Amino acid sequence: MKVTPTKIEGVFIIEPRVFLDERGYFFESFSKRVFEEHIGKVNFVQDNESCSTKGVIRGLHFQRPPYSQAKLVRCVVGKVRDVAVDLRKDSPTFGQYVAVELSEENHLQFFIPKGFAHGFEVLSDVAVFQYKCDEYYHPESDGGILAFDPQLNIEWFTSHNEAVISDKDKKHPRLSEFDSPF
Repeated sequence: MKVTPTKIEGVFIIEPRVFLDERGYFFESFSKRVFEEHIGKVNFVQDNESCSTKGVIRGLHFQRPPYSQAKLVRCVVGKVRDVAVDLRKDSPTFGQYVAVELSEENHLQFFIPKGFAHGFEVLSDVAVFQYKCDEYYHPESDGGILAFDPQLNIEWFTSHNEAVISDKDKKHPRLSEFDSPF
């Protein structure tokens, strides 16, 4: 596996070594040993999967402490643009984001540490998205930031008017209205 740091400390892109032959492909999607060697100790406790259609934007989501989550995400069918926004108030990159295209073709994974909001946009007709979390879901600590916040200036490929966004995600505060618990 190739582990590449991004422009924001703690966020990594992981590229597995894919073995192709006449039968198809094989790759190791997770190795605790490799992960801990390059990124650090994380105890993943829950795996999640979603299926969405083109133009869906999910997020930007996080969980507040003490139930904040680190995530390892990947797209196993289709293609998404995945985004992590730094919400750590003392970070020099507070309010900045990193985006990466994840697809069934490139097999890339994206590690998002605690203290970040996370979301993605579906670029293909359908996308199946999987993620590992190091904390269980706690609805009482659920939080979010508005995906189309002009201050974040995230480059989405789907316009605000055409995006399919949940009612809950439409009601998230802007970054300027948000008091970060991280």
